[in-house]
Amino acid sequence: MKKPLHLKSGKFKRKQLIILIVCIATGFMIGYSFKLTQNQQKATDPYWNQEDSYREELIEQQERNKELAEEYYSLQNKMREYEKTFAENEEEYEHLIEEAERLRLVLGYLPAQGEGIRVTLKDNEYNPNSTNPNDYIVHEFHVLSVINELKISGAEAISINGHRLKSNSYIRCNGPVITVDGKQYPAPFVIEAVGNSETLVSSLKITGGVFDQLLNDRIVVTLEERNLINMPTINDEIVS
Repeated sequence: MKKPLHLKSGKFKRKQLIILIVCIATGFMIGYSFKLTQNQQKATDPYWNQEDSYREELIEQQERNKELAEEYYSLQNKMREYEKTFAENEEEYEHLIEEAERLRLVLGYLPAQGEGIRVTLKDNEYNPNSTNPNDYIVHEFHVLSVINELKISGAEAISINGHRLKSNSYIRCNGPVITVDGKQYPAPFVIEAVGNSETLVSSLKITGGVFDQLLNDRIVVTLEERNLINMPTINDEIVS
């Protein structure tokens, strides 16, 4: 008696399923074995590890090169902006140069030369009837009042008895002499200033100003306008 056909078909499908499962399992085992072998080779083969190290370094270097390229382009853009700003503000730049030169002159780093004035302060003759002889002597505040007025009036450079003043110069009275930056100078005290002579004289002789105060203190004062006054730099003063 013949078996039914559908039973043979069912057996055939089971065989195919079993073969498929065996193939999948075999492929998995082969893949796992290859992966395991590869890992073991990496662990034991120094050349393989070195290759990985080089690959990682290459990737890092490529990233660094990318960062440097971006930074380079950014700096180029900034440079173009600076150049554009410089071209637009060329006139302002020239003004800043002139202002820097003026400040160097005022600070004493450049020699001063030009018109100006000379102010001479002398002790007055002592009056025996006076109870205080200091009333006839030039003191530091007399010198300072002249210097401050000259600075306010735009003097470019000032000197006392040939000693050019710095921005931080100090003046101290010591009996019949004054000490300027550690150097002593006796009377008469000759103060020279480079600047517009007419402006400087007018500022000193303004009514109730420095000139009148000096006369009231019995100080002998003379004012001279000079066509040319030469002053060294403060560096020359230090060397000398």
